[in-house]
Amino acid sequence: MAMHNTSSYNTGPFTLSGIPGLEQYHVWISIPFCFIYLVAIVGNSILLYLIAVENSLHSPMFFFLSMLAMTDLILSTTCVPKTLSIFWFVPQEISFPGCLTQLFFLHYSFVLDSAILLAMAFDRYVAICSPLRYTTILTPKAIVKIAVGISFRSFCVFVPCVFLVNRLPFCRTHIIAHTYCEHIGVARLACADISINIWYGFCVPIMTVIIDVVLIAISYTLILCAVFRLPSRDARQKALGTCGSHVCVILMFYIPAFFSILAHRFGHNVPRTFHIMFANLYVIIPPALNPIVYGVKTKQIRDKAILLLFPKL
Repeated sequence: MAMHNTSSYNTGPFTLSGIPGLEQYHVWISIPFCFIYLVAIVGNSILLYLIAVENSLHSPMFFFLSMLAMTDLILSTTCVPKTLSIFWFVPQEISFPGCLTQLFFLHYSFVLDSAILLAMAFDRYVAICSPLRYTTILTPKAIVKIAVGISFRSFCVFVPCVFLVNRLPFCRTHIIAHTYCEHIGVARLACADISINIWYGFCVPIMTVIIDVVLIAISYTLILCAVFRLPSRDARQKALGTCGSHVCVILMFYIPAFFSILAHRFGHNVPRTFHIMFANLYVIIPPALNPIVYGVKTKQIRDKAILLLFPKL
């Protein structure tokens, strides 16, 4: 059986061509992209700064929120700067190791975001359903274990995809009709069977995220049952307000994520231009909106942010 010499195929760089069919509009598309990216960088940086310097924000909920902000920064910064360089200049080359690095951090951030949202749902469940045991359950040691555990799980879920892509021979075109490297898009350029890439890249991350979604749904069902049993109307409103920001962020994360993944796997009739545009919005919109949602919905963050930005008010 003939064997591919993968070392001779993988050395060449790939070319990221941008959004196919919209090349003449790249400069105009870059304007909102650049603005939203700056909002994401500034918003998440302010969030991290406030959580770091304010003692009143040193609680498990805000620790997980800081993890979410850092992961959002990784997610957006992995893709958006390269995307803007394509929009502003010409199709950009990216080395094969650079492409593997980008696709790893892109998908790792996605799976880690999902795990952090599950950890935040668990935090709210304990805070509302077992408030007297909150400090004994979510101790600093337990929080560190959760953080290390979800980070390691996310790494283990996706690092095999890097090796699955690395083994492939690329003897045809090296032009990627996209603004960044993602697993299946790169694998489809290979001149070899990619069945294992497709099924592992689709089934394992999706099943991991679906488990997170089911556990989050169970947590919030139990939370709602506990909230509506509270005797005080003010207590119910406070509990619902605290969970409201989490629910908004969860919906903003999962709805476009599942649409993008399912369209990539099954949406053969979805125009490629629409799919790539939507995939770009997915890596930039949630990271920009998350700090805004938490800033508006969470009183502790809102008050500290106003004091930081408008100290004379």
